[in-house]
Amino acid sequence: MASSVAFKLVLVVLGCMVVGAPLAQAVIPCSRVSQSVGPCISYLKKGGAVPVPCCNGIRSLIALAGTTPDRQAVCRCLVATAKSVTGIRGDLVSGLPGACKVRLPYPIGPNVDCNRIH
Repeated sequence: MASSVAFKLVLVVLGCMVVGAPLAQAVIPCSRVSQSVGPCISYLKKGGAVPVPCCNGIRSLIALAGTTPDRQAVCRCLVATAKSVTGIRGDLVSGLPGACKVRLPYPIGPNVDCNRIH
């Protein structure tokens, strides 16, 4: 009887691990997003040529954001950054993916509803 209880307990633990594993994956932290888009700030304020490190940072974020929670986390960080840094031009923000020759599955800017990103 004890082995039957132990067997059931093991099954429950394994079931929790299988179901909980996808939920336990961490989303991309804002510090990582800030690090990636940091080289873009001067461009987003003044225009001109887009720095190569800026586009590389955008590409790395796109590669990292493979799940909906990741994309939403990146979006929230980008929105917070856009709102907190003074002097950022909205036209340059919205045109950044094109300037870096990348495609984003959602618009970027300070007024994006990140909950609608999938």
